[in-house]
Amino acid sequence: MTASLPPSDSAAEIAAAVRTGAVSAREVVDRHLTVIARRNPALGALTVVFDDRAREAAAQIDAKVAAGIDPGRLAGVPISVKENIDLTWSATTNGWQGSADAVPARDATIVRRLREAGAIPIGRGNMPDFGMRWDTDNDLFGRTFNPWDPGRSAGGSSGGDAVSVAAGMSAIGLGNDFGGSLRLPAFATGTVGLRPSQGVVPRAAVRGQPVALTLQEFSVNGPLGRRVDDVALALEVMRGADADDPVSLDTPAIDAQDLPRRVGVVRRPAGARLDDQVTAGIDRAAVSLTAAGWELVDLDPPHLEEAAVLWRRLACTDMLISLDPAALGRPLGASATAFLRDSTAAAEPYTSAREYAQAWARRAVMAADWRRLQREIPIILGPVSTRSMGEPDYDLGSAAAADEAWRRLWLTVVANFLGLPALALPAGLGTDGMPTGVQVFGPMFGEAALIAAGRDVEAGVPAFPALREEPGSASR
Repeated sequence: MTASLPPSDSAAEIAAAVRTGAVSAREVVDRHLTVIARRNPALGALTVVFDDRAREAAAQIDAKVAAGIDPGRLAGVPISVKENIDLTWSATTNGWQGSADAVPARDATIVRRLREAGAIPIGRGNMPDFGMRWDTDNDLFGRTFNPWDPGRSAGGSSGGDAVSVAAGMSAIGLGNDFGGSLRLPAFATGTVGLRPSQGVVPRAAVRGQPVALTLQEFSVNGPLGRRVDDVALALEVMRGADADDPVSLDTPAIDAQDLPRRVGVVRRPAGARLDDQVTAGIDRAAVSLTAAGWELVDLDPPHLEEAAVLWRRLACTDMLISLDPAALGRPLGASATAFLRDSTAAAEPYTSAREYAQAWARRAVMAADWRRLQREIPIILGPVSTRSMGEPDYDLGSAAAADEAWRRLWLTVVANFLGLPALALPAGLGTDGMPTGVQVFGPMFGEAALIAAGRDVEAGVPAFPALREEPGSASR
């Protein structure tokens, strides 16, 4: 094959080229492995690289194409798989030394669905211990660095997968989002991160093992990509009920045509002031949506601070139980231990069953208010973080540091608290040379409208310059 891949390395374009025989899956894999060899040692995005297995999978795809057999909607697309999602090719470590040898017996359902569609796992994405930080570092694999500037955090907890996608090492990253863990790394790295509605995509459930209530209700699996169309394609492959996940659903998507083309713009979530770079990104996204025919209204979402407080108190209550070293049989890593200590000190976890139950009961009231709001204003535009990305370990050091890291993300964690779909995507390059980004919320099961709005934002904002090979700068 002599044809070259599209310069954007869009997953949708790669799959189309492989399916038509314009390029081989082997060529796609070899190109990505070459980028990994050059870039991953400095970035620390991928913990394991599947050179031989990826080439074998590519050969199988190419054989299907040659035989006239449909190779799948994601034929030849290299994907990274986060360290807490089962893939039989390596241990599911959760970024923790205690699970360094925990090789699963079978793939998670979402991994199986992607592989059946022709996607090729090319590596494992790094993460903090059990995914509970807003940065990516652990004692098992070390730190993941931001490819735009190593002095800025890559975000967490799906930081390894976001960096892999941003740096051209994989075309889709498979991660999850408990409190912004897809959207914050997307914001940090200039990629697209989709948090689906609760239940639309199965979780990586483990048979016979209990799952904390906050994990059942707040956490979802979802994709990272370089384009909105890429995450939309991955979502269509992954979605659907799974017998192993009782939270998962076969829910018909809401038709975008059935919803008003109205967007609520959140410029000061709960009164917070935004950094100038964050504000500029929202302004660019708002102009793009207006040009595409959306009606924009200013919005102050209901219950924002209360929802963020309840999300953190419930999450920390469950984490203290599920991540107790006595129950785990081994301590967490150093940074995870510090984060858990500082976060729980600031969050005031619940100490009585009554308070815990009352918090869940209050959540239903808030969810009803948001559902009524989104009948009239289905799409909500706002910041992922009120501040530009800080330095590595910005979420560590004290209870005050953990508190500040959480406050930046009030609008982000409300999606987790209420189970809503949200899409983080780039909004142009900032004057500091770093990517800016925004997020848009949809109504429950309104992924189609959310993706439509995301496409219109993407079409109207300036594209990023290409990243140079060395971390820290982009070519202009």
